[in-house]
Amino acid sequence: MSRAKDGTGYDRLRLDRSGQAEAFDAIGDRYDEAFPHKEGQIAAGDWLVESLDPGSRVLDLGCGTGVPTARQLADAGFEVVGVDLSGRMVELAREYVPAATFHQLDLADLRPGGPRDLGRFDGVAAFFSLLMLPRAEIPLALRTIHHLLNPGGLLALSMVEAHVDDFEIPFLGHTIRVSGYLLDDLHRILDITGFEIVKETSYTYAPAVADVPPEEQVFLCCRRRD
Repeated sequence: MSRAKDGTGYDRLRLDRSGQAEAFDAIGDRYDEAFPHKEGQIAAGDWLVESLDPGSRVLDLGCGTGVPTARQLADAGFEVVGVDLSGRMVELAREYVPAATFHQLDLADLRPGGPRDLGRFDGVAAFFSLLMLPRAEIPLALRTIHHLLNPGGLLALSMVEAHVDDFEIPFLGHTIRVSGYLLDDLHRILDITGFEIVKETSYTYAPAVADVPPEEQVFLCCRRRD
């Protein structure tokens, strides 16, 4: 555990990532095998492709193996930067999407005044990455994304609709901790962190493995308010 010090709100949190990256290091390619149908994620990626100017700079936050999102965005001609806490996922992403640049980093590293500065972006994709954080950190993460975006920049965000906070679940033979909100609460948090929701869809998703329960996936296409 570590305490982030920067005066932006992170300094009040003790960040606990124990076991999270290690689980995804071990899972590797099996993540994509367990979640083979990603229509909602691809559709939200299509929204970024259709809405951003050619050559835009886009961040894939929690990029995993780089498939499908980093590849989708790179194939569209964007300058793609991917970030993931798992070193193994970053290795796979570099192999699968050589046209993009990937870093093993924590989202908290990118906070205003934080230890890493990757510059600013026209769009951010954050598919199922914020649900790996405790609820107390999610508004700070969204403010960090707001900081990373250029004025009027776009955010494609997905979460699982659930009223849980840092809740342990079995996941592909490992244990991870997840958080979620009911939809009205998620809308409120996006509003107070400076985002306008442009488009919203939801899917009931049944993973292809027995130890991961069905879930209600929510995809929110948002614009940064200045």
